[in-house]
Amino acid sequence: MTDPKRDPWHGLTRLTPARIALGRAGGSIRTESLLEFRLAHARARDAVQLAFDADAVERQLSKQGLDSVRLSTLATDRRDYLLHPERGRALTPASQALLEGHLAGLRHRDLVIVVSDGLSALAAERQAASTLSSLMPQLTSQQFSTCPIFIVPLARVKLADEIGQRLGARLSLILLGERPGLSSPDSLGAYITYDPGQERTDAERNCVSNIRPEGLSPFEAARRIAALLVASKQRALSGVTLRVEEHRLTERR
Repeated sequence: MTDPKRDPWHGLTRLTPARIALGRAGGSIRTESLLEFRLAHARARDAVQLAFDADAVERQLSKQGLDSVRLSTLATDRRDYLLHPERGRALTPASQALLEGHLAGLRHRDLVIVVSDGLSALAAERQAASTLSSLMPQLTSQQFSTCPIFIVPLARVKLADEIGQRLGARLSLILLGERPGLSSPDSLGAYITYDPGQERTDAERNCVSNIRPEGLSPFEAARRIAALLVASKQRALSGVTLRVEEHRLTERR
């Protein structure tokens, strides 16, 4: 059995969680490496299946002085959400009525913010509140008018289009768990859309991904999200026409 520490690539393991320099036993992978892979795979599967503790996220936001509102999608449970993605893209009639009735006074704000479990409840529970705690002061300094945070279990990215459109918001931001990787079961993604509406496509959004302490820290993610939101508001666009280049936002000609 070869020692992975003697692999010429071993030094690179300090720089990446990728599975390199694993060593081998004959023509096969080492037992230790195989067990580590199976554990990571199990953690990723568990992250997809884990139920979302929306109450915990609400408490985290409340401790930061951030109000929140609970909405729901057409997905009835986790299995329904995974098998029928379109149900996570639409609000229930009760949530629609809430937006158009009791919450109608929130119309025409600069920004609506949505938090959901997406494909990893761990990501939302661990990263969303800390990201927002860094983001909200930056938005206040830029004079953004915002709504209470909408907590919506079992949502897909496009749900922010419906919420933003119903409230006539200039921009939408949704924070939700990304599809777990074998080394990142708790990675959060942030999606920004200017003039949200049902006709919007993924090409018209900007994404900040891999938000977690071992990837892009919530603090740094908040800085990038704020910069994108400010640029999007100023230029009245989002998506492939905006890009981050050397920490500056530029409009693609």
